[in-house]
Amino acid sequence: MATISLCMIVKNEEAVLARCLDSIRAGVDEIIIADTGSSDNTKEIAAHYTDKIYDFAWIDDFSAARNFAFSKATMDFVMWLDADDVFLPEDLSAFLALKETLTEAVDAVALPYHTAFDEAGNPVFSFYRTRLVRRHADHFWQGRVHEALVHGGRTIYATPAVTHRSIKTGYSDRNLRIYEKQRADGEPFCPRDLFYYGRELYYHRKYGRAKEELEAFLSEGKGWNENNIEACKILSYCYRDTGDLPAAFQALTRSFCYDTPRAEICCELGALWMRLKKYQTAVFWYELALQIPQNETSGAFVSKDCYGYLPCIQLCVCYDKLGEHEKAEAYNRKAGIYRPSSPAYQHNLAYFAARAAAAHTQDSTGI
Repeated sequence: MATISLCMIVKNEEAVLARCLDSIRAGVDEIIIADTGSSDNTKEIAAHYTDKIYDFAWIDDFSAARNFAFSKATMDFVMWLDADDVFLPEDLSAFLALKETLTEAVDAVALPYHTAFDEAGNPVFSFYRTRLVRRHADHFWQGRVHEALVHGGRTIYATPAVTHRSIKTGYSDRNLRIYEKQRADGEPFCPRDLFYYGRELYYHRKYGRAKEELEAFLSEGKGWNENNIEACKILSYCYRDTGDLPAAFQALTRSFCYDTPRAEICCELGALWMRLKKYQTAVFWYELALQIPQNETSGAFVSKDCYGYLPCIQLCVCYDKLGEHEKAEAYNRKAGIYRPSSPAYQHNLAYFAARAAAAHTQDSTGI
């Protein structure tokens, strides 16, 4: 059976580190902790799980810290997690089964990463990330922020998922500060850096600068296809949030230059048409979204709701606005198949029940 080194970088993670390590300790053979300057009890907690705890001076570079942690690994494969990630029990069982199947023919393993959840706790936003790489294979981390594990060889896509369980209540400006420092230091931005820098600017509502960076990223023509499509979507948000709806439409349709429409893009187009009260046109885009198959192994950010629940719940609204109440109710029932506990679905059930009751009363009284 293959052996695995879990390598983590941490700082002030006393609230979540034990939860993370408890969830995966049975699946790994070595735990390595690189602490980048904790002032709480993080290292004391880590000491209950491993004696391989190292200090690494933080230099505003996540890749540098991860490369350092990976350099301490001694097992067949090197694995990474963040402190606020966990393996749910069923995923740990699947991970243990996967571990038994890893052969010399496998150089890297990508696992699903679930980062957002519906009211029932089911994942609604996920994407694949390379989680394990063979220690002796060529690999390295790249990028100060939103770092990527660069590697060669054969990658397999497996089913055990990593679940993100953050307890943070706000979005930090740390990533943006690091990018700003990188720019100030004159350090070149690769295409991936430009994409994520533009996204960080959008998150911080710096819409003008976000547009500039995302336009520069797309104009270079060197980005990864999925990032190009995502950049068009974020660029659309920038225009939408500054009141320029025509430009928001253009940014979304620009994504069609890179590949066939994604359901996420179709849903965004539908939402823009609904803003304009053009419900019939919105129907076109939402119905198209329902026809598009979901590709979970593309590496793209996948909003699962856009491939079922969201188009259905929005089609319910559109058809109701158009006076086609039977179609509206039918689409609400379909939305309930995807998310039966959804407040919007439950609200619509009550709405249609009230309509039916009112119609029955009218028929009975002859009014």
